[in-house]
Amino acid sequence: MLTKRIIPCLDIKDGRTVKGTNFVDLRDAGDPVELGAFYAEQGADELVFLDITATVEKRKTLHELVKRIARYVNIPFTVGGGVSSIEDAGVLLNSGADKVSINTAAYKNSQLIADLANEFGNQFVVLAIDTKQEDDGEWYVYLNGGRTKTATKCFDWAKYAVNLGAGEILLTSMNNDGTKKGFAIDITKQLSENLAVPVIASGGGGTMEHFVDVFNNGKADAALAASIFHFKEIAIRDLKRYLYNKQIEVRI
Repeated sequence: MLTKRIIPCLDIKDGRTVKGTNFVDLRDAGDPVELGAFYAEQGADELVFLDITATVEKRKTLHELVKRIARYVNIPFTVGGGVSSIEDAGVLLNSGADKVSINTAAYKNSQLIADLANEFGNQFVVLAIDTKQEDDGEWYVYLNGGRTKTATKCFDWAKYAVNLGAGEILLTSMNNDGTKKGFAIDITKQLSENLAVPVIASGGGGTMEHFVDVFNNGKADAALAASIFHFKEIAIRDLKRYLYNKQIEVRI
């Protein structure tokens, strides 16, 4: 059985780690280089770095900062934000990234998914989906850091992207983000049970039991969180021991 992964996320704005609620009200959460090194030492399975304003500001990811973090990280390192070409991905790869996360650019030009998969391999391509459940009960795709709604349903986009070559889905529920009230179990389960690639659940992790829930009931392959780790509310080592004691396979 594959072990379930615990992944801290560094949302970066102006070179600092930030965290908000429902994608707004950002507050400073520390130095990303220090946090990355700390999480690697604490037993995180992977690290995700998202330059959350790169697309909106129409610039490339902060590759020098990526390079600095990569020096201190000995675990798989996914980087996203402003990636819109093979060249962009290559720069990040050369800066120390193991995988790239693509979101808005992939939605606007889905050929990018196939191009990256062909150039670097499917396992290199992480499709990040920011999704929100609307009043009709459906989950829709949002772009530009959650600022722009589309008419596309989350599952339809995820399935299409996997067929093009996406090797992993990073699924963030905007409804749950930063609330610490639990992950979006239903949409996570739908993707996890119907797609042939790993699904990372993101948004809403607040207690250790929430992680048990998203693994057992949401069928997620990995769970990503930010503020509970950044602000020392839950230690990764403690979380993994808790999950292990709940008969969930994790790397101790």
